[in-house]
Amino acid sequence: MSDTINRIKEVVASADIVLFMKGTPQAPQCGFSMQVVQILNQIGASYNAVNVLADGEIREGIKAFSNWPTIPQLYVKGEFVGGCDITREMFSTGELGALLDKENIPHKQSAKA
Repeated sequence: MSDTINRIKEVVASADIVLFMKGTPQAPQCGFSMQVVQILNQIGASYNAVNVLADGEIREGIKAFSNWPTIPQLYVKGEFVGGCDITREMFSTGELGALLDKENIPHKQSAKA
């Protein structure tokens, strides 16, 4: 498992925003993953997506890594933000845009704009 955790750490550190999801942004394989992709696309921030369905070790390892039982999982600047409900709430209140502003991550809009 430590090899998997190290791989996850590398992926999380590889981009400002990383989304562990079921499927790909072009073809999400679950509704929750699709909602987070739509939010990230709407806010206009670039991100790396990891399809956990393509790698069972990552799929199980990410749950242990974050101590969060569900997927999708969103990371900003290496920090776990949350799953679909938290991301949706943060987007609707403008907190997600504010977080990206605080971290100097380019994006085109927040929910309040």
